[in-house]
Amino acid sequence: MDKATIADVAKLAGVSIKTVSRVTNHEPNVADATRVRVEAAVAQLGYRPNPSARSLASRRSYLVGLLYDNPSPSYLINVQHGSLRTCRSEGYDLVIHPCDYRSGDLVTDLTTMLRQSRVDGVILTPPLSDLPQIVEVLQRREIAFVRIAPADDKYEAQSITTNDHDISAQMTEHLIALGHRRIGFICGHPDHGAVCKRYDGYATALASASLPLRQELIAQGYNSVESGEHGANVLLDLDDPPTAIFAANDDMAAGTLRAAHERGILVPRDLSVAGFDDTPIAQQVWPSLTTIRQPIKQMAERATALLLSQLRDEPDTDAARLIPCGLVLRDSTARAAR
Repeated sequence: MDKATIADVAKLAGVSIKTVSRVTNHEPNVADATRVRVEAAVAQLGYRPNPSARSLASRRSYLVGLLYDNPSPSYLINVQHGSLRTCRSEGYDLVIHPCDYRSGDLVTDLTTMLRQSRVDGVILTPPLSDLPQIVEVLQRREIAFVRIAPADDKYEAQSITTNDHDISAQMTEHLIALGHRRIGFICGHPDHGAVCKRYDGYATALASASLPLRQELIAQGYNSVESGEHGANVLLDLDDPPTAIFAANDDMAAGTLRAAHERGILVPRDLSVAGFDDTPIAQQVWPSLTTIRQPIKQMAERATALLLSQLRDEPDTDAARLIPCGLVLRDSTARAAR
């Protein structure tokens, strides 16, 4: 059977070609009954709009740009899958573009990418979502954007966040409830603003429990397994080491487990370990990691839907801007032995 055309869809649905175009482009002001009839014809014929013709007709590229600079492959894959799911359901394609947020040529590289790709809008992931120079470029070129997990609320209507502070306080409270009083914390990369909120949550929970915030129990990490192992060794070298360590992401928690195993420290009998994100590594390490499940795919889906609403100049009917995390209790935490 020959590939279905827009004319075939129009004939089957009993409408004009222009009406089919409006439905497939998700334009407003189409009667619900007409939209349903056209969508049924599209499904029956297996019709797919020609991207080039569609772009010329609407002066849009139907491309969404996803900008990232995050060393975690699992994070990027989850963001990509979430964004693609929404893009495909709405007739858009996704352009994935790596950026070096430390580069002095960042603005030039971004400007070149925007000019060459002609994306209609952009999704910013951390730490790019915290860089004002990127937002300035997008605003100057009048390109719609949505930020995922920014550290501030300056563009609240264009941001999707999660409850990093509150859920980190809950994890710390869980460790306190297990009898831990010396709880170490390995901070995330200082350039990732939202990750810094996890330390604030840890500090809040200690204060609520009338426990001192001891600087010797805090180590700086950089979101990698190696930095987590280094931070854990610094904490475990103390004369009075912690009985629990909460790392600001799962990779650093995995590094903490490695440091403990190399020292012959049994987890969780001698040391409880907790992480953040619930990436695949959380269930690949031994013992399996107590952690916080960050809804990365859902955040990316929601961010993409919000961006597409902006592009259509439609009100965003889903008011949710915060998608909450949740605790995941596994085998790496237990009651304090001392």
